[in-house]
Amino acid sequence: MKFNELNIIDPILKAIDEAGYTKPTEIQSQSIPIVLTGSDIIGCAQTGTGKTASFAIPILQNLTNKPKHSKGIRTLILTPTRELAVQINDNFALYSKYLPIKHLAIFGGVNQKPQVSTIKNGVDVLIATPGRLLDLISQGFIKLNQIEILVLDEADRMLDMGFVNDIKKVLKLVPAKRQTLFFSATMPKQIRKFAHGILNNPKEVNVTPVSSTANTIEQSVYHVDKKEKEPLLINLLKNNSNNRTLVFTRTKHGANKLVKSLEKSGISAAAIHGNKTQNARQKALNEFKSEKLKVLIATDIAARGIDIDMLPNVINYELPNIPETYVHRIGRTGRAGKEGNAVSFCSHEEKSDLVNIEKLIGFKIRVQKISIKTLKTS
Repeated sequence: MKFNELNIIDPILKAIDEAGYTKPTEIQSQSIPIVLTGSDIIGCAQTGTGKTASFAIPILQNLTNKPKHSKGIRTLILTPTRELAVQINDNFALYSKYLPIKHLAIFGGVNQKPQVSTIKNGVDVLIATPGRLLDLISQGFIKLNQIEILVLDEADRMLDMGFVNDIKKVLKLVPAKRQTLFFSATMPKQIRKFAHGILNNPKEVNVTPVSSTANTIEQSVYHVDKKEKEPLLINLLKNNSNNRTLVFTRTKHGANKLVKSLEKSGISAAAIHGNKTQNARQKALNEFKSEKLKVLIATDIAARGIDIDMLPNVINYELPNIPETYVHRIGRTGRAGKEGNAVSFCSHEEKSDLVNIEKLIGFKIRVQKISIKTLKTS
């Protein structure tokens, strides 16, 4: 199937063609026709399968085909992190290149004045993190009474991050008569229950369950003592210095500490996590994308917005204690059919986490042996 078989209007087809899109992913081919009809939807697909285009393309078409009556915001997209808000906004810019649709991403950690100024001039599509959205609503800069389409993106992560009360506040402010699109990488019972409580007879699309990992990713694990993790990482990075590597830690403190250790060993790195300013996070991300920076250390929440083509390596410096998170992490590599490499470090304390991960993905991860030579950092 090709995009021109999905009844997409010419201005959008022209834009996505220029962006190099040829055929839709499975989530896109199934979701776009549903959203175009105006139906509510629950879309479940793991990170990296093209969920953003699944709602962005039909939203742009629906807004274009329906007359606009005022400067009011017509579509609201809620997303958990600043990085995701920026990424979604970039996608809207790409697809709406030949349309008179105005869009804006708002998030905390930066001066609100430019955001407020743009809102005052009129915005059709608002992409927002819950905190900044409610802040600007309380200040009287945003009204949601004209919302036609509401999107909850990465809904599982939003609820994990404690945004459920914020989302409930927003739901009280948007019209009851609306189209609601609910996209999530995982669909546990409590999230499904929440979704059905806010949607109207939704159609459901399930693609690539979160328990599956792409077969383009080579997965392996080192069984290693805690104290051996750092020298092992340094050795691997030095032996692979030409390629970008995304390294995951569990904590912000751990990410900062690791950056300092790597820099002492002559490896340039940066950390990206919730305590960093938006400018610092964006700078690190841009340098990593442009390959000026080869090593990026990230926590899970910050990493949700990292969408990079041709990212060869992901390293789990610490295993996540939630098995689905492992799938999200390594899904940053091996995207769009390209090959990737995912390496995990497993200490004695993390063995139960590894067992749970292997139970979820349905196979044993290949074990890499460590030699004394491997651990030499000089």
